[in-house]
Amino acid sequence: MPNSKEYSGEFMRRGRVEVICGSMFSGKTEELIRRMKRAKLSKQKVEIFKPSIDVRYSEEDVVSHEGNAIPSTPVESAASILLMGSDADVLGIDEAQFFDSQIVDVCNELASRGTRVIVAGLDLDFKGNPFGPMPQLCAIADDVTKVHAICVRCGALAYVSHRIVAGDRQVMLGETHEYEPLCRQCYAEVTQR
Repeated sequence: MPNSKEYSGEFMRRGRVEVICGSMFSGKTEELIRRMKRAKLSKQKVEIFKPSIDVRYSEEDVVSHEGNAIPSTPVESAASILLMGSDADVLGIDEAQFFDSQIVDVCNELASRGTRVIVAGLDLDFKGNPFGPMPQLCAIADDVTKVHAICVRCGALAYVSHRIVAGDRQVMLGETHEYEPLCRQCYAEVTQR
């Protein structure tokens, strides 16, 4: 039987990929921050990254809609995460839907090296279509947590982030003035008008 220290993580890190997904205003970033802070309290080396295009609340920090924040490193590409985060015990990635498909390989590689990778992102775009690499990340994840906002029209669990301003581009950074969480039924009613 192996020595108990081998199982404590002292000598052997066990990598994994955890995905937190859902619509806007569902608490994805809040949950990512919570998990990262817990890892830090456990004296683990943590790194967190976000796409450099996300400057809504801060150019550098990852900030939730609730105003909680954690220092992060903005990056242009998924490859940068692999280079800069290779010695982290726990690595967080926010707004993963904005990265290209290489993010899947990066997460797999980091997990194979023994890193716990926690990824947060929108699973659906404003049209209700799978968003960027999120379906592939959910497929390779060891654990997927789907969080839900509340539909602003009926109070049911939200399904999608409905865009309430004009524009057809898939990527449009925004907040409550640009998007609202809607359940499947309310979304269908709004889009059929």
